Amino acid sequence: MPEQHPKISLIICTYNREKFLGKALQSLTHQTLPAEQFEILIVNNNATDSTEQISQAFIEKNPKLNVRYFVETNQGLSYARNRGMREALGAIITYIDDDAEAENDFLEQILAFLEMRPEVAGIGGKIIPKYEGAPPAWMNKYLYGFVTKVDFGDEMFRYTGKSYPAGCNMTYRRDLLLKVGGFNENLKWRADDKYIFFAIHEIDQEIYHLPQAVVQHNIDDYRTTDENFIRLSKKFGSEERIRVLDLGFGVFLKKVAEFTFKFKASLLLGLLFLLRGEGIKGKYTILYRYHALLGLLSAK
Repeated sequence: MPEQHPKISLIICTYNREKFLGKALQSLTHQTLPAEQFEILIVNNNATDSTEQISQAFIEKNPKLNVRYFVETNQGLSYARNRGMREALGAIITYIDDDAEAENDFLEQILAFLEMRPEVAGIGGKIIPKYEGAPPAWMNKYLYGFVTKVDFGDEMFRYTGKSYPAGCNMTYRRDLLLKVGGFNENLKWRADDKYIFFAIHEIDQEIYHLPQAVVQHNIDDYRTTDENFIRLSKKFGSEERIRVLDLGFGVFLKKVAEFTFKFKASLLLGLLFLLRGEGIKGKYTILYRYHALLGLLSAK
């Protein structure tokens, strides 16, 4: 264990992802950033598979890496992310998913940018899907959220709220995370990425997309099944309901209007896809917006 604090704390929150967790951890053994400059925190969020065995075996096999393992018994991704934030020793906190693989220079790119730009509050990076099989025939740019694809090319830009760092590859300064009270523990899924962005953006708007910080995101076949597609569409809407109701009923009504407009727009997109001979892309775009609207309106 290094005597001085690491510069970056990389946090992997995990729940029953034994299929990919080992690959995610293994990708961190090849980082070009010197090992003494970063730590790895694994936060087990009540996994019932072999997560603990995989984590402990990784720690034993990599004694030169600074790896710490925790169990967070409060169920929910936001609880796990907050636990990692509290335990972290680095001034910079980077989150990647338990099914993501970091490129070898991932942490070096992040640290170099943030040390060169001390005024920057946080960054999001590029996320490239790595499919178990072939990409689904319905995939299009309006549905990239299902596989957390984030690829805006190679240009850096400042986030304005139309887009924001995705949790599969997001970094914030720890002091700012603490200042805003961490992640919203009423949110259990993706909406906490949006929540934390807007919370920090309120006090510091210097949050950038850094395309040189790259992870590959493993996508198994189940993720793109119809069953999961509908489930996640509804879940996206229901999480947005929780997030915006915390901001006031007026904000919720605006979100209902936004989702209704986007559903109607999806009908037009569906027609355009059909005219181009890509009806399946239009069909799933409509299904996504329909079920997201249902999730937003549902009190369940």
